[in-house]
This record gives sequence, C-alpha cells and structure tokens, in this order.
Amino acid sequence: MTDTLAAILLGILEGLTEFLPVSSTGHLILATELLGFDQADWEVFNIAIQPAAILAIVVLYWRTFWDVAKGLFGLEQGALAFVRNILVAFFPAVILGLAFGDIIETMLGNAVLVCWTLIVGGVAILAIERWANPPATGPGVAGVPLRTAILVGLVQCLAMIPGVSRSGATILGAMAFGVDRKTAAEFSFFLAVPTLSGATVYQLYKQGGGLTGHDFELIAIGSAVGFVTALVVVKAFVTIITRVGFAPFAWYRIMLGAAGLAWLTLG
Repeated sequence: MTDTLAAILLGILEGLTEFLPVSSTGHLILATELLGFDQADWEVFNIAIQPAAILAIVVLYWRTFWDVAKGLFGLEQGALAFVRNILVAFFPAVILGLAFGDIIETMLGNAVLVCWTLIVGGVAILAIERWANPPATGPGVAGVPLRTAILVGLVQCLAMIPGVSRSGATILGAMAFGVDRKTAAEFSFFLAVPTLSGATVYQLYKQGGGLTGHDFELIAIGSAVGFVTALVVVKAFVTIITRVGFAPFAWYRIMLGAAGLAWLTLG
C-alpha cells in the first residue's frame, strides 16, 4: 500500500471516529498495525491530522462560537459561563498531560492495550446507558454547573489511555453527572477544540522537527479527508444518540477489541 493511500484511509478513520465514543487514537493505532507500518513513523501523522476534526466542529458550530465571542465583549453571563465551563474542563488534561506525557507516549504503541480498553470501555458504556438517567433536555453548555464541568474534565483524563475514547469519556461522564444527551455531546465537541489543539501543538513541538516535505504532503491529504468525513459524522452522531443511545457504539467497541486481540494473537 502506498503512503498516499494509507494517509487517505487514516484520514477517513480520524474523521469517522474522533467524535464517536469508539476511540480515534485506538483505531489509528490498530489500523497502522494492520497495515504493517512502524507505529513510530506514523505517530506524528496521527497527531497532526487532529486539527482537521477540530476545524469541522468550528465550521458546524460557527454560530455558537460567534455568539460566544460577541457575548464575551459584552460580558454576557451566558458567554462567560460557556467559556468558564470549557476552560475548567480543559485544565485537568493540561496538568496530567504535562506530568505524565512520557508514560502516555509509551502506551500509544501498545495495540494489545488498545484492544482491552476498547472492550472495557464498551462494557462501561452499556453500564452507564443502563443506570444513568439523564434528563431529556437541558440548558446547554453554558448552563452546566461548575462542579459538573470540573468532573467532566477529570473524566476526560481517562482518555490519555489509548482506546478509552475522549468523546466517550466526556459524553458518558457528563450523562452520569446528570447532563442531557445533546448537551453532553456538544460539551464534548467544544471541549475538543482546546484539548486536541493543545495536544497537537505540544506533540508537534516535541516530535515534529524531523518532518520532511513528503510528510507534510501526507498530513495535508489526511487532514483534508478527515475534515470532510468529520463534517458528515458529527451531525449524524447527535441524531443517533438522541434517538437510539450509545449501545450500538458499545457493542462495536467490544467486537472490535475482541477481534483485535484475536488477530494480534494469531498474528
């Protein structure tokens, strides 16, 4: 398989999985393993294409970002509460990411760990779906209590373990703390902007010095594909979870993790 085709496939995977509770990092690690590529050679690529998914959120929710920006200039309470909630939820990831960055990087090459966390995460989703009782509607991201925003930020840190899923941890965590499905999903989307931006800048600063012109070409291809794919997926995802819930994603995680373990063992 050519590098260009691999970049396209990985870009599609990033766009498909970044905002679903199935772990984009886990999928990229397993796909790289399946393609027979060296994890280290594609590690920076997998990180560098994340901003494409972030851009998709900015495009899809541009009116929200615009309204918040205008509200900040007018010191509107809703806009201030929105930014406060996103920042306090983002802060724990900054602390733990800087403190345990080396350990996290070591785990990124462990495909077996990804398979197990996919399975455990799937079981956790089924449990939360069964016992959590979130309200049907909610006040939106700005209306989430400060304590709940902090708790969601702490739960997001679980996603530093590859295969856990950042979106799954934040959405299901928010629901467990009493946030409605739609608000939980949008909170996760908006929280992705500073979280993924910060992680991408940090990792590129540490590892991006050796990138070549060919590497940048592959990153551009993967980013373009990931952006278009994420545009389609995000809106569909909100519709799915409000109608049928998260169980389909949970069973998918369990089956993928089990299949991955079987493949790695036989391989």
